[in-house]
Amino acid sequence: MTELIDRIVSQVGVDRPIAEKSVGIILDFLSKEGAPEKVQALLARLPGHEALIAAAAGESGGMFASMGGIMGVGSRLMGLGLGMGEIQNVIRELMAYSREQGAGDALTDIAASIPGLSAYI
Repeated sequence: MTELIDRIVSQVGVDRPIAEKSVGIILDFLSKEGAPEKVQALLARLPGHEALIAAAAGESGGMFASMGGIMGVGSRLMGLGLGMGEIQNVIRELMAYSREQGAGDALTDIAASIPGLSAYI
């Protein structure tokens, strides 16, 4: 996952801790909202995901984060200081990295099954 975080830092222009937490928040969201078998297949291709999800656990993100769902994850990411364009770029880098790690379009398939998530991709 170091390579992914390095890419996000470089391509999106955020600090390393923000990149790590943003990926952790996204993966945590997917693990809670996505089809379990698809999410597990994706996470199996992303060694080190556990640490990123754990690092993101403390990011509350404000009042909408407690709502869960797409509003909650968006609020958590914005709570890190990310704008919509940066959020989309983090997701795009995560999608590209997932494909490179042999997960194919698993992230795209998971995202398609979660209402409202397509607005972020």
